[in-house]
Amino acid sequence: MRTVLRQICNDHPDVAAEILSAAPRPSVQSTLSVLSTYETNLRQAMPFGVRETSEYAYNRVRQQLQSLLDALRDFTPQFLAPHEPQAATSLAYLDGATEMVHRLPTWESYSQNRHKAEAYEELAQAWALTVREAAKRAGGIHLQVGGWPQKLLRHNELAGGKLDEAVLVLRQSLGLQLDVPPVYGEPDFAVARTRHQPVFKVA
Repeated sequence: MRTVLRQICNDHPDVAAEILSAAPRPSVQSTLSVLSTYETNLRQAMPFGVRETSEYAYNRVRQQLQSLLDALRDFTPQFLAPHEPQAATSLAYLDGATEMVHRLPTWESYSQNRHKAEAYEELAQAWALTVREAAKRAGGIHLQVGGWPQKLLRHNELAGGKLDEAVLVLRQSLGLQLDVPPVYGEPDFAVARTRHQPVFKVA
């Protein structure tokens, strides 16, 4: 049913917008709890006595992995502008969702890792959008009060630079207000970005 509904929303963006506006708004806590259930199902499906990064383990948990990522893809738009007006709520959700993706196994096969890579790419866009929206309000005070620059840089480090696009938006949005070291300790952010080119370009 979820797959059918997702396909309808993909084919008809106006229907997707109507569903989002009519559906009750979930809380960050309840949403992360649901996602945690999917993650638990994945962990419980892991076979004993084998490396969790092996091809055998991947094949055993592939369905549970896809269910988790599908749920993540379904929930994320609900916590982004314009559906979510509070930047603090968007940031809290993205923080928890990104932590969950960090915990996914890094499989031995490149092709099997595409699921995790795609999740990071989508989260990078979501972070970039949220940072840009938050920076428009009160000079970006919500970003700095919550220590979000440092949190986002930590997430980017754990993601191997896959959130570079969001970090760039953060630096551009806050400018000189952002007093944090460049990504991966590079002396200049432009140099760091030559090492980790973004997958998506934010307008």
